[in-house]
Amino acid sequence: MLACPPFSLVTANDDFVLIDKAPSIDMHQRGEQPGIVTQVREALGFDELYPVHRLDSMTSGLLLLARHRAANQALSGLFRERRVEKYYVALSDRKPSRKQGRVVGDLLKSRDGSWKLAKTMENPSVTRFLSQGTGLGLRLFLLRPFTGKTHQLRVVMRSLGAPILGDPRYYSGTSPYLAGEGTLSGADRGYLHAFGLVFPWQGEVLHWVVPPTQGRLFNEPAVRTSLEAWSQPWSQGWPEGSLLVPKP
Repeated sequence: MLACPPFSLVTANDDFVLIDKAPSIDMHQRGEQPGIVTQVREALGFDELYPVHRLDSMTSGLLLLARHRAANQALSGLFRERRVEKYYVALSDRKPSRKQGRVVGDLLKSRDGSWKLAKTMENPSVTRFLSQGTGLGLRLFLLRPFTGKTHQLRVVMRSLGAPILGDPRYYSGTSPYLAGEGTLSGADRGYLHAFGLVFPWQGEVLHWVVPPTQGRLFNEPAVRTSLEAWSQPWSQGWPEGSLLVPKP
């Protein structure tokens, strides 16, 4: 079986590069395996490249990298000021406690290195979500984080009683959807994907949507059909509305 490439190029200009990162690749070097930033820089022949934000190893999808220090400072500022809209899709085989809504709370670190959602509100994570059935016993989620906490979406999904399929840290038990006789070790990937990205740049509002391409379950026809309904995730009637994209 041919190995999947570590990324595909979505767009590039003098200020930034946007890629579709493959799953199971770290941001930074792990052992002898170079991180995704190094792999992109070397593949495209750039002298420098800076990660503006990050994705967990298991998460595929849209990753923004700045081509020079000034762009890195400006783009990082947009993330800090929450002027960037981020949309993710995820799959779970568990029934959530709610089919849509808002999840707010502090994320506290456990002794085993995992994170958990607390009821306190000192510096809370904020996530909006929608979901729809696929007819396969799987539920597809559209997640919109308003904050950028470590493991935020993975913890939110677990808190809803619907951990992400294939998540090596927060999914427990067995599933008929995972290979290897239903064991977690047989999962072909963690089913979380950075699906959409929107931000203002040089007087324009830029937006991209890139559906997941890797993962057996993401490529099920029923799941692909469900994803098509979210082809413009900013237009899904979020209670806070879209921060940046003007209505037609």
